[in-house]
Amino acid sequence: MTGKRNGILKVDYYDISNASKAVKQGPSAGKAAIGGPFNLINDEGKNVTEKDFLGRWTLIYFGFTHCPDICPDELQKLAAAVDKIKFHPNLIGLTGTPEEIKKVARAYRVYYMKTAEEDSDYLVDHSIVMYLMGPDMDFVKFFGKNNDVDALTDGVINEIKQYKNQK
Repeated sequence: MTGKRNGILKVDYYDISNASKAVKQGPSAGKAAIGGPFNLINDEGKNVTEKDFLGRWTLIYFGFTHCPDICPDELQKLAAAVDKIKFHPNLIGLTGTPEEIKKVARAYRVYYMKTAEEDSDYLVDHSIVMYLMGPDMDFVKFFGKNNDVDALTDGVINEIKQYKNQK
């Protein structure tokens, strides 16, 4: 592996003020329009854009701090798959203003909605998808909740092999 490190991006948002509507799936033709420019803030307060991930394979997962069960489970699955792939990851948590989060969620076709829960502040209902982005930060493949650690690992490895065979 080169000196470049692969990235894992966990977009973390904790103050959703407006609900978004789910994207309806229609017929597919050509390359999926998933991904795009973003400008968010990391845990050190520095701006991070999609350009910071150019040249690396990146797994992106939208996780939410007010998600008590799915997000922690999916992040554990992601970490286990990354260990098997030997991605040598940098786990990067990003956040932003409600408008910035809305923009990046829309670009990645992520559904999220604040929901009320008895005896708690609020919960977040959201799509559960991990996105594999190629070294050019173009969408390659998504992996849903139904993929276990082995399926996720094999899927990422197969996509990287196919990419390399095409070059």
